[in-house]
Amino acid sequence: MAQDDYSNDGTVDIKGNPANKKKTGNWKACRYILGNECCERLAYYGMSTNLVNYLEDRLNQGNVAASNNVTNWSGTCYITPLIGAFLADSYLGRYWTIASFVVIYIIGMTLLTLSASVPGLKPSCDKDSCHPTTGQTAAFFVALYFIALGTGGIKPCVSSFGADQFDETDETEKKKKSSFFNWFYLSINIGALIASSVLVWIQMNVGWGWGFGIPAVAMALAVVFFFLGSKLYRIQKPGGSPITRIIQVIVASFRKYQVQVPDDKSLLYETAEEESQIQGSRSLTRAAVETRADNIKGLTNPWRLCTVTQVEELKSIIRLLPIWASGIVFATVYMSSFWAPVYDRVIVPYARKFTGHERGFTQLQRMGIGLVISIVSMIVAGVLEVVRLKFVRENIYYDLEYIPMTIFWQVPQYFLIGCAEVFTFIGQLEFFYDQAPDAMRSLCSALSLTTVALGNYLSTLLVTVVTKVTTRGGKLGWIPDNLNRGHLDYFYWLLAILSFLNFTVYLWISKWYTYKKAT
Repeated sequence: MAQDDYSNDGTVDIKGNPANKKKTGNWKACRYILGNECCERLAYYGMSTNLVNYLEDRLNQGNVAASNNVTNWSGTCYITPLIGAFLADSYLGRYWTIASFVVIYIIGMTLLTLSASVPGLKPSCDKDSCHPTTGQTAAFFVALYFIALGTGGIKPCVSSFGADQFDETDETEKKKKSSFFNWFYLSINIGALIASSVLVWIQMNVGWGWGFGIPAVAMALAVVFFFLGSKLYRIQKPGGSPITRIIQVIVASFRKYQVQVPDDKSLLYETAEEESQIQGSRSLTRAAVETRADNIKGLTNPWRLCTVTQVEELKSIIRLLPIWASGIVFATVYMSSFWAPVYDRVIVPYARKFTGHERGFTQLQRMGIGLVISIVSMIVAGVLEVVRLKFVRENIYYDLEYIPMTIFWQVPQYFLIGCAEVFTFIGQLEFFYDQAPDAMRSLCSALSLTTVALGNYLSTLLVTVVTKVTTRGGKLGWIPDNLNRGHLDYFYWLLAILSFLNFTVYLWISKWYTYKKAT
């Protein structure tokens, strides 16, 4: 069989043989990955969207305690991906990491369903309240954190695993990979929509046993989808511990702080290929300068002498961090949308005619456009809140718990921020996959996910600080319980200003960034 029939990116099939491009990968493999993601997200959001109500209703927790427990758990769900990513990049590979962690996920979903439906595990309730025992509460939280651990092995790996199905050295497949990220995000939102509507209704009107049982079945379907495509997958081999390699570079560079870096790169230990576009600090490059002390009894000490590949890995991560940080402010205002197919089928072909770029926009341009749209969305939200408050004043509705205004007033900002999400978050997902070192793609995908957690923490911090500052002297503040007597519009202006400053910094960062080339 011709050499062109095999992928050129080092992927293998499920049996460990070089991946045949005609028999593996591409969309024929991705349909199973997208099905898996849709069902897994349906399961996740199906049990998490209404979780505060369950804690209040069945575990008899107050609003503050319930909210804090859900926040802590949600934060854990965005931290555990670092564990899964480390295992995937270092030892197991993405396929076997997903395969292993779905077992933990299923155990958690099953235990959660049992804790809400089986006598003895579910709390006993009367007309007034429920009376959970310590054991019943413990069983519930054990289930919850099993799910958090399970999702930690899936979140950082699935998107990267889907992208692995396209050979980035093949121009045709490279274009399809960009489209994959759009459809991947759409599959997430389809699962989230069903969960936040149908499943929430079932939980509130049919029962929590069914409300948690259906997500458990959805997770089982996700597992089926994943394993059905096994023969079609292209699998990247793990490259060893990236954390160890990074620490070795840092240690070696400190040990050689007085060593002069030669201008001739051929003198460095394992010189990178000439077409590499990764630039970085010469102080780190010292780790790849070979000296007499680097060989002990004929053996190279990796804590004194590192390869150029290791050095470039660390430089790549350092260069990604500013782009990563710019996503934190955006994460404070985003929400799910269904703009992905519109972007893929309408915006990209139209933009391609003007830019000449195969993806319509570069990844940095795409994220920047999203940041601009997010600024506009906060301005629009502020303007609409000014209009709403004027309506309140003119009609003396201050003390009403609701205002007789249609909910469709909120459509403009939802429309805009949904559009911004497709540009920024999906662009970020694709950017971190493309620009990450080959052996650290899962870890970098996990790193991109942490912007969501940090964005939530930043949002909480902003609300806390704003409330504390604006309520001084007995004032109601910007965000009182009765928003008709507050100034939520001021908070939107604050978010708009922060978003603008974030975009300004992003422009400066993106200006000097040099893309990595596929080799």
